Amino acid sequence: MLIIDIVLSFVWAFVVAVFAIPSIIYVAHLKNLLDEPNFRAVHTNLTPRLGGMAIFAGFMSAVTIFGEVTPQIQRLLASTLILFFIGLKDDISSVSAFKKFFVQILATGIVMFLGDVKINDFQGFLGFEMIDDRFAYAFTFLVIVGLINAFNLIDGLDGLAGSLILINSAAFGYFFYRFGGSEYAPFALVAFCLMGGILGFLRYNFHKAIIFMGDTGSLVSGMLVSVMAIQFVQMKAVESAPAIAVAILIIPVFDTARVFAIRIFNGKSPFSPDKNHVHHILIRSGLNQMQTVILLSFVNIVTILLAISMAGMGDNFLLGFYVIYFLAFLGILKFLSARNHAA
Repeated sequence: MLIIDIVLSFVWAFVVAVFAIPSIIYVAHLKNLLDEPNFRAVHTNLTPRLGGMAIFAGFMSAVTIFGEVTPQIQRLLASTLILFFIGLKDDISSVSAFKKFFVQILATGIVMFLGDVKINDFQGFLGFEMIDDRFAYAFTFLVIVGLINAFNLIDGLDGLAGSLILINSAAFGYFFYRFGGSEYAPFALVAFCLMGGILGFLRYNFHKAIIFMGDTGSLVSGMLVSVMAIQFVQMKAVESAPAIAVAILIIPVFDTARVFAIRIFNGKSPFSPDKNHVHHILIRSGLNQMQTVILLSFVNIVTILLAISMAGMGDNFLLGFYVIYFLAFLGILKFLSARNHAA
C-alpha cells in the first residue's frame, strides 16, 4: 500500500539523516571544512555546511528502496545527483557562479527533455491556456532554475530554508497522495522522502545551528521542490492549481523577486549579495532567529490555507491577492524595522 511505503520511506530518510550528521560534523571540524561568517551572515561561529550530504543520503536511499523509480523519477534522481556533486564541491572549495549555473542548466535539461517535465497548460493563469512547446520549455527552465536559486538565497537563518522546504514538500506530498492516483504516487514518495531527510537535518539546524545545509542541500532541495510544483500544476486535479503552487512557494518566490527588483532598480547585479531579504528585515525589526523562522513558516502555512479556501475565485484573483498580501506584510516589517532603528 502507498501509505505504508510513505511512512517507511519518511522514517528511513529521517533516521539516515539524523545518524549521519554527527559523523559529518566531526569530519568537517577535523578537516576544517567550515563556513566562515561574512557581512551577510547572521551566525558568528565557524560552522560546517555539509548538512546537504545527510539530506541527500536519507532522501536518495529512501526513494530507491521504497519508491517506484519510473523513467521520470529516474531522470529526476540523475539531475539531483549532478547538483549534489557541484554543491558538495562548492561547500568544500568554492565554485564559480558560471560553473554552478552551467550545471543547473544541465540538470534542468535532463528533467525537461529526458524526463518530460514541463508546464504547457497554464489553465487560465495570467490569461494563458495551452502554450507551444518552445515557450513551455523556456518557462519551465526559468521556473526550475529560478526556484533552485531562490532556495539557495533564502538559506540565511538557522532552520529557515529547511522549515520552508518541509512545508512545501508536505503540501505537494499531500496533494499527490490525495488526488494524484497511481500516476503521481511516485512523486508523493519523493515529497515524503525529502521531508524525512529535511526533518532529520533540522534536528541540528535550528538556532543555534551546529551545521548548515550548504549548497549541497539547497540545490538538491530546490530541484526537487521545483519539479514537484510543476507536476502538481500539470496534474490538474485541484482548482486554481497554478495559484496554489505559488502560495505554497510564496516566501522564496516573492522574496527573491523583490530582492532582484531592488538590486536592478539600484543599478546592481541581481546576484550581488546584500542584506535585503525578508529574514534580514525581520531580524532588524527586533525578532530573533527562531522567532523569524516561526513567523515566516506561519505566514507560509496561512497563505496555503487561504489559497485553498479561495481557490474558487480563480488563479488571477489569487495572484493579485498574493501581491497585495505580501507587499502589506513587507510594509509592516519595514515600519517596525525603521521604528526599532530609531529607538
